[in-house]
Amino acid sequence: MSSTGKATAPASLSERYQVLLEIGKALTGVRNDDELYALIYRETARVMEADGFYISVYDDGSDEATVVFWADGGKGRRSQVVYAGSESQVIRQGAPVMVSDGLMDQSLLVLGEEGDPVARSAISAPLMVRGQVFGVISTQSYRPGAYAQADLELLEGIAGLAAVAIQNVSHVQELDRRCREAENMEEIVRALVSSVDIEELLGTVADAALDLLGADGAVAWLFEEDLARVGASRGPIALDAGTTFPLEGGLVTALLEERRAVIVEDVRTTELLTSQQRALLRSRCALVVPLVHGERVTGALSVEMARPRPFRKEDQQLLERLAGHAMVALQNAQLHASLQAASLTDPLTKLPNRRHLEMHLTRELAAAQRGRKLSVVLFDLDNFKQHNDTLGHLAGDGVLEAMGEVLAIETRAMNLVARYGGDEFVAVLSDTPAEGARLHAGRVADRVARHPGLAPYGITLSAGVAEYGESARTIKDLLKVADEDLYRSKAEKRSG
Repeated sequence: MSSTGKATAPASLSERYQVLLEIGKALTGVRNDDELYALIYRETARVMEADGFYISVYDDGSDEATVVFWADGGKGRRSQVVYAGSESQVIRQGAPVMVSDGLMDQSLLVLGEEGDPVARSAISAPLMVRGQVFGVISTQSYRPGAYAQADLELLEGIAGLAAVAIQNVSHVQELDRRCREAENMEEIVRALVSSVDIEELLGTVADAALDLLGADGAVAWLFEEDLARVGASRGPIALDAGTTFPLEGGLVTALLEERRAVIVEDVRTTELLTSQQRALLRSRCALVVPLVHGERVTGALSVEMARPRPFRKEDQQLLERLAGHAMVALQNAQLHASLQAASLTDPLTKLPNRRHLEMHLTRELAAAQRGRKLSVVLFDLDNFKQHNDTLGHLAGDGVLEAMGEVLAIETRAMNLVARYGGDEFVAVLSDTPAEGARLHAGRVADRVARHPGLAPYGITLSAGVAEYGESARTIKDLLKVADEDLYRSKAEKRSG
């Protein structure tokens, strides 16, 4: 460290009082901690030697003291040097300390670069609030015996003023943070309640968690039977959507059974995760809170960091509040989805209804116009009216339910089969020409002939096929062509 000059502390009590009064006025009104630390240093260096200087803050819960500011050669530096507070005499005793020489042997912190001059003497004083030490202020000199008792008393007075100023700034910043947090949360809640799409909602929740916590990754998890699935993820280290984990391990137990938040301090070594879970995660630490619906945990919300970070109680409370809002919005979205599904589903066969069919066909026709193959198959049950009239409507309903089962089994997930009306059904087959549609119709007819709920009653099936093309470019045209083909098929059966 290079010398900043040799300031002389005031000798008399009245002079020291005047100095402290001036310093107190200077510190009043500062609202930023970086500015405050630099100002405390400048005011201290104005009245005593300060070849070296630092301010540290102390957390008695973790016994960690963190140097938040230090100065060298008149230049202040923001820092994050951490040391054990219990090793500091000032923190341990809660009293000022003066070392006249041999500073390195007195277990007092010395900062600087390799090759810099070594401080010989120092005075340090605790920063205290309500009798509790929350930090240290220290000034150092290269000269042995640079400080007297009057200097120590003056620094103790400066430390008292600095402690009040630091606490005031901390309170102001906390109020500002809470105001910003409340404003952000209000915007987030508006976004959440306006969304009825579950996938979009989960993405909004993950975005909000990422921003609110300043994280490197955020994941909205959905718990499904014995698996946890990534419903949405954000950030460079977040897992891919759709990734699954077995619902096992200490973390899962804490979420599901104890329904409490969990802080994973080190993903690499924690026993809360299984080896499979640790292998898939890209983070170093994480905070996870459950998504609770009534008495049941239906998912979780997590934020992750690429580097170690001590998550605070405030972080946990913030994420829990977000999870609470997210759960309400998710319930609303799920209710909307179930009502929408009900409005698009035939209650008897549990297949999509005619309205759903038309919506799906509209999308598929747009793809067909861009060149993708598209065919539809119109199915009709032979002899259904006779069966219905002979055995009654309940038996007829049983036949329709059985037909719904057959069609659901024979139709690929990418395609759609719907009840068109009465005993008619329509299958929409993407990427399928007419020949493939006829093969599909044949497979369905064969299964109907073998089905125990259909075959004993002599129920058979006829089908008509239409492919998108010159003569069938609209929904109406496709169904008309398929109906005409169905009519020919029935006529051939009767004549045969």
